[in-house]
Parts: sequence; structure tokens; C-alpha cells
Amino acid sequence: MPPKKPAKKPEDILPADLRRSMHWLPESSAEEREEFFTAAGEFLASADPRKLRKLPPLMRVKWQLARERRLDDLLTVLSHEREFRASSFLVSGKLRPRLEIPGLDSGSLPADVVRLGPGELPVRAKATEVLWVDGRLVVRGYAFVQNVPVDGKALLPRFAWLRQQGARRRVPVRVKARTELRATRDSGQALHAYDEAGFEIVIDPKKLRTGGQWQPGVWQLTLALPSPGVVRTGSVDRIDIGSAGHSQARELADGVRLLAGFSDERMQLTIETPAAEVAGHEETDDALRLALHVPGGSAGQAPARLLVEHKGGEFKRAYDVTRGPGGAFTADIPFADLSVGDSATAATQDFITTLEFPDGTTRRATVRAGFRPGQYLTDRGREIAVTTDGPGLLKLHDRRRQAVVDELHWTPEGELVLSGVYTGATDGLELVLRHGKYFEEKYLPFESGDGRFTLRLTPDRMPSYDGDQQLREGRWYLSFRKEGESDRKDDVPVKLRGDLVDSLPVTHQGSVRTYTVERRFFDRIFLAAGSPLREEDRGKYRQRMLRAQYVRDREKPLRNAVFYNCYHGRQFSDSPRAIYEELVRRGTDVEHIWGTNDQQAVVPPGMRTVEWKSAEWHEALATSRFLVTNVMISSWIKRREDQLFIQTWHGTPLKKMGADLLGTSKANPAYIATLPGRFEQFEYLTSPNAFTTPIMRSAFGFPNEILECGYPRNDVFYREDREEIADRVRKTLRLPEGKKVLLYTPTWRDDQRFGTGKKFKLDLQLDLAEFERALGDEYVLLFRKHPKMLNNITGARDGFVRDVAAYAEISDLYLVSDVLITDYSSSMFDFAHTGRPMVFFTYDLEHYRDTLRGFYFDFTGTSPGPLVKTTAELIDSLQNLDTVSKEYADRYAAFVKKFCEPADGLATAQVVDRMLDWAKRQQG
Repeated sequence: MPPKKPAKKPEDILPADLRRSMHWLPESSAEEREEFFTAAGEFLASADPRKLRKLPPLMRVKWQLARERRLDDLLTVLSHEREFRASSFLVSGKLRPRLEIPGLDSGSLPADVVRLGPGELPVRAKATEVLWVDGRLVVRGYAFVQNVPVDGKALLPRFAWLRQQGARRRVPVRVKARTELRATRDSGQALHAYDEAGFEIVIDPKKLRTGGQWQPGVWQLTLALPSPGVVRTGSVDRIDIGSAGHSQARELADGVRLLAGFSDERMQLTIETPAAEVAGHEETDDALRLALHVPGGSAGQAPARLLVEHKGGEFKRAYDVTRGPGGAFTADIPFADLSVGDSATAATQDFITTLEFPDGTTRRATVRAGFRPGQYLTDRGREIAVTTDGPGLLKLHDRRRQAVVDELHWTPEGELVLSGVYTGATDGLELVLRHGKYFEEKYLPFESGDGRFTLRLTPDRMPSYDGDQQLREGRWYLSFRKEGESDRKDDVPVKLRGDLVDSLPVTHQGSVRTYTVERRFFDRIFLAAGSPLREEDRGKYRQRMLRAQYVRDREKPLRNAVFYNCYHGRQFSDSPRAIYEELVRRGTDVEHIWGTNDQQAVVPPGMRTVEWKSAEWHEALATSRFLVTNVMISSWIKRREDQLFIQTWHGTPLKKMGADLLGTSKANPAYIATLPGRFEQFEYLTSPNAFTTPIMRSAFGFPNEILECGYPRNDVFYREDREEIADRVRKTLRLPEGKKVLLYTPTWRDDQRFGTGKKFKLDLQLDLAEFERALGDEYVLLFRKHPKMLNNITGARDGFVRDVAAYAEISDLYLVSDVLITDYSSSMFDFAHTGRPMVFFTYDLEHYRDTLRGFYFDFTGTSPGPLVKTTAELIDSLQNLDTVSKEYADRYAAFVKKFCEPADGLATAQVVDRMLDWAKRQQG
């Protein structure tokens, strides 16, 4: 079947070019604005009024203002939209709700533009936890009417009921109010608070009986919430993990089960009265024997046959149900019928099982309470798995042997212990912990023997190049993989035994974050590392409140402290680190505060850290005398008169940046318009060379003093102890004696992304296997991809290829590298300080230069080394480095003269001198 086309949205009637013009209207010139209003008027005059009325509320307002050419009001709405999100607005009117925007007189607009229809104030309800307590089903979650803040109990969900499908019967259920800060965070907007939208619903299944008897039926859970104009109703939706992300079956009585699940993402309860269920299984001769439970014993209706259908459509077979001694019912399935995989690593083969009764009726086979999953090995190196799922269906699989956890716990010391069955061969395997969003991988030691494995993991103390580090926020999945292999297609996932899923979540409170073992896809377990931010600091709304607090904190007394912002808190490195070390060397009496993002920057003992965007981070930003940063700061950050902000920046520009991108497809006018305001906060901006200085003026609109002293991070190339530093780095990286070092530093490509966000793919065009065959006897390859690129590097372990993306200080890598391989990365300008050879793997030069970014200078005529397009050409250059070095000697010298001066190793001292001189002037 062809892929289903996405449903059209009401806003699809708006021409794309007009939508873009409106989006950038605040940054447009007077002429461009006039052109927009003319084009918008022509379109709106011919558009179908009925379709325009169906636009989302805020969009209706914007295009009505465009129709009326009300520029100031339209700019007000666009500003609101950028700050709070397109679907966020205020609501007025108790009986006839209307949209309101601060600064806009909504009464001046037609009523049908600002009036909100029933579907424009929808209920947003999510279950976050579904569990059984004392025989009752407890559903916890949150519910609110979108754009109606929940300020007190009057707006909490007051009613909830279960309605039986196909009948008029309703059963009211008790709703208890709860505070749920997650509701505001999950809403993804900054305008409204929904903290008091939490609820707890307790459902007694006995109330679903009819005349005291259990009857099959489906019950829909509905919430009713007061809102302007009317009481609105909504269903409770699922999340994607844990108890609120999966169906749950529970036995209510012999022959009666309740299924709490979701249909089309909406929660519903199903009462079932199965005439028979699978109670257990065992191996007998050459067959899998299933034991069946029939309610009422021999007096019940026993199934006549068990039907097994291969999901791939190869066969459908029937097996007689027999009655044995003591009235037990069983059905035998020959293992030969279930063994259909043609190799040990072939894809999982699934089977659908159905019970057929004497009257010809059928029912999918479900399992009884207490059913315990298991595995049976086959001679093909596979296993027949007998398990279940959330709805309690019997699941049979012919699959490669899998790892199934049956024991897990946290020790008081914060160690997670996972143990389970894995009957596959563990020789040559490694246990991989893989981040579900950023694809980062860690390789863990484990114990194995007698068909079992045990993993011990302390997520608060994960080894790194810089010392112990906390596991970064997110979901981490476990798999077994062939050692040294990076292709995931043959990974063996680690799962939880199906009857133990209700034991999750299992949590441990670490030093600053919570670690949780949870599940997805019913039994696929993962370790979730929580955010180090307090819940009170998380989400767009809370961040807006903290920015408001930042403004108030700017009135507090100034502390004699240096606040460091290095790559938005990701590292302890670069020029901010160099400045810190110089201040320490001088014994300067200041407090040092390092902003760390997700606790990933490992700092020296005694330095204070503040978590990125926490309340403490905002307070330190507002009250520290000095700010040292190497990246952009947000436009809401404003320097106090008694503060000194220093921008060290990073890199010499080959690629165009900032305002110099205007007129290209990569320009973001809204962002570019903020650059002068951001950069005027800095008293000093460091420049690495005379070439970069005027570019900083034009790209950033920087109005103050540029210190053309070089980057402090590059002073390391002129330090007397640089060889000692290099020796330490070699030991840290465990570089083999006698091998030379290649460093590869590819940059990211704007058109190589995962989806439409800011996660970029590694466009690996280098044949690493061929590279190793040709160069592996002489070199090791340090592979340091750009931090924006997420996917893994094939074969990178401790052999020829070594992934050093997690090594914080790249200048250390320059010191130990004999040759740099790069493309358009600014690493070329820093590495040139070493005087060592460079080769440029520019397989996409024309596309990158002419389509993606554009260059500030003629790279092809200036590069201090050869530009090559294939692996073979790259190998040839590296095998003939003496010839290459001689050929490019003059260009290398010119490159160094243009981009590496000043080269005196005094940049850090000059920046620190300016800092301390400024402080003296303030005191004097």
C-alpha cells in the first residue's frame, strides 16, 4: 500500500511565501512590509471566508490584522507568539470565551475572529501512573483545558465517570485533586501554569458488575472540567512508558479479567469472561505443552483445539486439547512446528494463538494470573519463547536467544544490579548502554556463566577521560553486541521477564538526580537518568519565572566571583578554562563558579558548580562580578553597570556566520537582529588574528573593544610544559608506544539531520576499514566529530580508530597528534600553531561552499594542505607526507602568518590583566 498522506491542516490554505514573510515581519524593512501587506490583501480578498474562519485562533487574529494593515498590532501578536508559543493565549469571557493578547484590543476585531469555538479550548489529559492498590485501580495524571490556567481548586477536574459502550449506563468515580508540576512542564508553553491540574481517580471494579454479576463490556473513562462557556469533557491519554503506557490485565475472579488499556491513545476498561486461559507450560518429548485453566473445572466449557498461526503467513495449524488425569486440560505443539527461523540471528518469528471451542467460536489465547514466561532452546541456536504482553495475550516466538532480566535491585551505595537468563554464547560480546535520543554508547563489563548474566552499574560514577561523571539525562537501553561492532542490526536487547513488569519502576535517588529502571514496548527495560534540575526549575513556564527572578536578583549585592560559561555548560575546557587557571596561578581572590549542563562538565575539586538554567545558575549570572563565556548568551541577559562580561569566542571563521549570512537560505533574521544587543553586553571580545577582527564587527555588530591577542586556549602551544601535558594526554588516551597519531575533526552539515531538529548526522564518507589496512601499522586514528553530530563511529574502540568525542579539551588532542585531517572545521586554524601537516578531506567542497554555508576566503587557494575527495587520495597524501609538506610549505607559512598571529602565548595573561585592571578602576 502507498504511504498514507498526512491530513491537511486548515493553515495549509495559506501560501508558504506569505507565511514566511509574516514570520520575519519584525525584521523586515519598510519596503518589505509594504510588499507583504499588498500580497496578503490580494490573497485574503480571494480566499474562501469559511476556510479562513477554520484557522487556529491566533492565526485568525494575525491574518485579520494583516487584512486591516495594522502593523503595530500585528508586531505585538508576533512578539507574543515568539515568546509564548503559537497556540498560547489568554481567555476572557465566562459565557462566550474570547481570545486575548496583552497589548492588543481584541474588541477592535470582528467577533468571529476572536470568539473561541468549542473545539478551540480542548481538554488535555494524560495518565502518568496506573496501578492496583488493595483491589482497586488507581489512575494518576493531570487534566486541564488548554489556555485556561489552573489556579485553584475551582478549576480542577470535578467529575469523572465510566460509560459502558453500547449502553446508557454510567458509573461515577471519585476524583481527588493533586499538585502535578509535570502538567505545566509537559504543556510545552510559557504562558500558563497548570500545576494544580493533577488528579487521582480510584476505580472499584466491583461497581462495574450488573445485578451483582460480571458481564463482558467496554467502559470509557471520561473527565469533565469547568471552563469558560461550558463544562468540557475529555478522555485520558497514555504516555509511552511504564504503567501508563501499556495495557494491564488483572484477574477479578475465576473466569473474569479486567483489562485496563488504551484504544486510539484513550484509556478504557474492558471486562472479559474467558472460558479458558493458558496457565503454564513445559517441555515434553519434542513438544511444548500448554496447560489450560477452565473456570469451573470439568463443568466448564473446555476448548476443543488450539490454533497456531505463523504471523508471516506460512501456515496455520490446529492441535487438539486433551483432558488428562485430574481433569487437567493440555495442548501439545511440536517444537518442529515453531522452529521456522533459518539461522541463529534471523529475525524473530511470531505466532498467533487462538482457542477454538466445540461450538465453533474462537478467542485469542490469554494467560491466567500467575503465568510465568520461559524459553526453550532449539538446535538452531535459537529459542522458543513463551511469554505474554500487556493485554495478557499468549505470545510465542521463534527468536535468537535473548537476555531476560529476572532480578534487579539498587544497593544502598547506588549500584544497580541486573541479573537474568541469557543462554546465548557470551564470548566475544559486550554489553552496550545506548542513549535513546543522543545515541551515545557506553560499554559495560558483566559477569556470565551457566546461562546467566549479571551487570553492576553505578550511574552516579561513570568513568570518563576527566574522572567519574554522572550518566547524562535520558533513557539508556541495554543490549548485547559483538565486541568491536557498531552496527546495531544484530544487537540482542535486554528485556524484563513478562510477569515482573508490575515491579517497575525501581528508583534510586543519586547525588543530584533520580535514576529509574522503567520499561517501554511492554518489557524492553531502560535506565532513565533524570534531570539534575529540580522540577520547580524545569519547563518553559518555570524558565520564564526564573528569568523574572533574574531581573530581581540583579538588585542583590555583587559577589566577587567569576562565572564561567563554556559551550553552554557541556565542558570544562577552552579559553574559559585557561582564564580560570591563570587566575588560580596568580592567587586572585575570587570565587570561581562553573555552569555545568546536565552535570557533564568535570571541574577541579573546590570549584563551585551551578546546574545550567537552575535557580542558582540564574542567581550566579545576576550577582557575579565577572562573566567569561566562549559562546553566545541569551538576549534577555543584561549586564549590570558593576559587572564585566568577556566574550572569548571560539574559532577562526572559514564559514560565514551571524549577520554575514543575510541574504542566504541559512539566515535567521530574528536571531541576527538580536546579535548587536547580545554583543553590546561584552566589554571585551577576544580575536585570534587580524583576519577575524573585522568579521566579528560585521557578523556580530560588536561595538566595544576587540582584544586581538589570540585565543587564551591556544597559549598551550607555547607553554614550556607542553610536552609534559602531551605525555599525560597519551597516558589518559592509552595511546600505544611507537604509533603516530592522526586526528580527524569533521564538522557538521546543515543538510544532514535526524528529522527537522538540531540533531545532525555524521556523514561518514571515510572508508575506515581501508584506512586501517593502509595505515594501521604506523598510526592510530583519533576521531573527534563535532558535538552536534550524534551517531556513532563505526569500529571505534581501543584499536586503530578511537572515538575521542567525549574528551573535553581538544587542544590536548592537538598536542599529541602528528597530522590533522579535517574538512571545513575551524580546528585547522588552531592546529596550525603546531606547524604539523594537515590534509583536508573535502569530498563535498562545492556543495558545502556554494549551497550550504559560503566561505569568507578562497579556501581552495589558501589551504595549507591538499584537498582530497576520496579515501584513496587521503591515504596517498598521508603515505607521502614529506612530499606534501614540501609542496605546501609556502602556503602553510602564509596560512600561519595570516591566522596564527599573535603567537606569543600571552593571550590569557592579557585578558586577565584587563579583568583585574577593570576591577581596580571600579574600586577606585
